[in-house]
Amino acid sequence: MPSYQHFRLPDVGEGLTEADIVTWQVAVGDAVAVNQTLCEIETAKSVVELPSPFAGVVHELLAPEGATVEVGAPIISIDVDPGGAAPADAAPGAAEETGAGEGSGSVLVGYGTRPGTVTRRPRKGAGQPAASPATTAGPTATTSPAATGTS
Repeated sequence: MPSYQHFRLPDVGEGLTEADIVTWQVAVGDAVAVNQTLCEIETAKSVVELPSPFAGVVHELLAPEGATVEVGAPIISIDVDPGGAAPADAAPGAAEETGAGEGSGSVLVGYGTRPGTVTRRPRKGAGQPAASPATTAGPTATTSPAATGTS
């Protein structure tokens, strides 16, 4: 069964909220591989090539060249299972989108987090018993030789 994934315009790390599609490097029906350049986008600061996060066949270009697109808006639909048969109850052109809970959101390939992979470094001294308050309070008070009567 065909499985369509939408690739959303990522935040390219510049803190901008939109970008213009300069040129598409692929067309509908083209086979694409992971990390193959899909398009060039232009922000207020630079022109960036966007790599494909999916391997498959381009199903639909959702933004034309020259269009200004908001970060997070879908820009291309890719069939990641092009050899599958369409289910009888699915409407033609129905697309599945990548869920928000599947990762850290709109990021470039190779960046961001994957679910279940976040771990913390162990703290310094982890596994050692905590020091008692008496040992961390500093030097203890001593009596002076005059107070004890010794010289």
